[in-house]
Amino acid sequence: MTALRATPGVKRVETWAQDEARFGLQPTARRVWSRRGARPVAWQQPRYEWRWVYGCVHPPTGRTHWLEMPCVNTAAMSAALAPFARDVGADAAHRVVLVLDRAGWHRSKKLVVPQGVELWWLPAYTPQLNPAERLWTLVREAVANRVCASLDELDAVVGARCVALYHAPRQICRTTNYHWWPWC
Repeated sequence: MTALRATPGVKRVETWAQDEARFGLQPTARRVWSRRGARPVAWQQPRYEWRWVYGCVHPPTGRTHWLEMPCVNTAAMSAALAPFARDVGADAAHRVVLVLDRAGWHRSKKLVVPQGVELWWLPAYTPQLNPAERLWTLVREAVANRVCASLDELDAVVGARCVALYHAPRQICRTTNYHWWPWC
C-alpha cells in the first residue's frame, strides 16, 4: 500500500475486504430458549435452491457494500466488482485495495477488475484473516430457524437484513475491525 500512496496522482487509498456466502431455502438451524422439559419445534423443508451474497466491508468505518447474485464464478465476480468500484468511487486518484480469499473465480485471468481496484489475496487456508467472513453470522440471523417458501421470499429477507446492516456501521465496525487492519 505504501507503493500505491507513492504513485503519482493517487490521493487516497482504502483497504476493503470481500467474501461470498450461500443462502438457500434449506433453513439455518440455531439453538432457541424454551421452558424446561419442553422441546421446541424447528420446521425443516429440505430444498436445494440457492442465492449468493457478495459482501464488501471497510472495517475501520463499518461501511458495507452488498450484492446478491445467482451463482459464484468469474463472470459473476466481474459483475459484482463493477458496481462496487462505482459506489465507493474507485478511480485513478482513489485506489481501493480489495482483500480476498484464494477462490478460483477471484484469481482467474478472465476476471475483469475495474480501474482503481487492486486485488490482494490472503494466504491459503486463512479465512480467519478476512474481516468479511465475520459478516455472515450477522446476515444469517435473519434466516435462522425460518423457513422461506420461495427464493423471492429469501431474497426479500436477506436483502432487508443487508440494508439494516448497511445502516448499522458501528455494529459492523465492532464485528470486523481487527486491531491489525490498516486504517485506510
